[in-house]
Amino acid sequence: MLKRIPASQAILGMYIHKLEGAWIEHGFWKNQFLLERAEDLQRLQASQIQNVWIDTLKGCDVTPVVAATLHSAPAPAKPREVLIRHEMKAEVARAVKLCGVAKRAVITMFGELRMGGAVAPTQVTQLVDDISQSLLRHPHALLSLARLKTANEYTYMHSVAVCGLMIALARQLEMSPDMIQEAGLAGLFHDVGKMAVPDAILSKPSTLTELEFASVRQHPAQGAAMLRQCPQISALVLDVCWHHHEKCDGSGYPHGLVQNQISLFAQMGAVCDVYDAITSERPYKRGWGPAEAIQKMAEWKGHFDERVFQAFVRCVGIYPVGTLVRLESGRVGVVIEQTPTSLLTPLVKVFFSARSRLPISQVVVNLAKQPDKIVARENAEEWGFKHVDELWSGLARTKGSYFD
Repeated sequence: MLKRIPASQAILGMYIHKLEGAWIEHGFWKNQFLLERAEDLQRLQASQIQNVWIDTLKGCDVTPVVAATLHSAPAPAKPREVLIRHEMKAEVARAVKLCGVAKRAVITMFGELRMGGAVAPTQVTQLVDDISQSLLRHPHALLSLARLKTANEYTYMHSVAVCGLMIALARQLEMSPDMIQEAGLAGLFHDVGKMAVPDAILSKPSTLTELEFASVRQHPAQGAAMLRQCPQISALVLDVCWHHHEKCDGSGYPHGLVQNQISLFAQMGAVCDVYDAITSERPYKRGWGPAEAIQKMAEWKGHFDERVFQAFVRCVGIYPVGTLVRLESGRVGVVIEQTPTSLLTPLVKVFFSARSRLPISQVVVNLAKQPDKIVARENAEEWGFKHVDELWSGLARTKGSYFD
């Protein structure tokens, strides 16, 4: 479908069907092309061209959300989602089953897209809605559970995890229910291009060669090409797929965009993608603890939009569920839940004494209601604790996947 838009609304991923004006006004040697280089976008928007024609069947459509920033004027008030809080333990039991269903659905959908097919809109929206409803019942159960993925199921469960993180972040940013749904869809499909990368590269336990890394860096464009075959996939979802590896300082890929060229949703995708990646077990490395991941990300200046990152921290906490901590009293425990009063006062299940180096009776400590406080993050491996996740999840240990 052809559409005439102002040149100022052009974004990477659009297919330019026609440039209005004489060649001397823009300098592009051809009139029809895919807008995929940042320098071409800059040249177009700096030219005297006022309007362009785009082909939405061959590239992205224009949408107000893709160009949105945190400076945008607030949207008109819409009905808010109803939050009915459930107990963590109950929602973990539900979320285990949901993650299993989601994993199988993603395997099927990604396989169809890899073969040039399309996905069923109702199946996708229902899956995203189920994940969204789980986060409404308890904001941390599914997000924490998804970190327990094995290295072998990373590609598919990573998509489920980022879907949940995008929904939570969109909710934190007070987006409308429709945009929360779009954020979830964007998270679900952001890494579909990995289907075009050889499995031998994705599962390689050692450092990638330059050629192998170049292959990995193609996955955003390859994913965008797959999603263009699905007319129901919005420009917003396509944009996140293509640009979730961009960094605000211009050091990202595939286009080396800088902060004001990266859409809000792509900036959200960058934060959610990195957090889940570095907290997950991979063939070539162990996952970092969730609190360590937050600290590392905070130190990577120029990678993320500061306001988006701060909103993300408010979602997961400074000490996310599963973080091993030492209290001022000398007790060691694991964070099992956040409290609404402060990011610094979560609920901690203590089980060990750092002073006596012996186990103690397990007690849940609400740091918002007593003077004890967190004085340090701890490393489970250094303490020799092998099954810390059982303390917050209540799940029995398993040698394989929780989600089969």
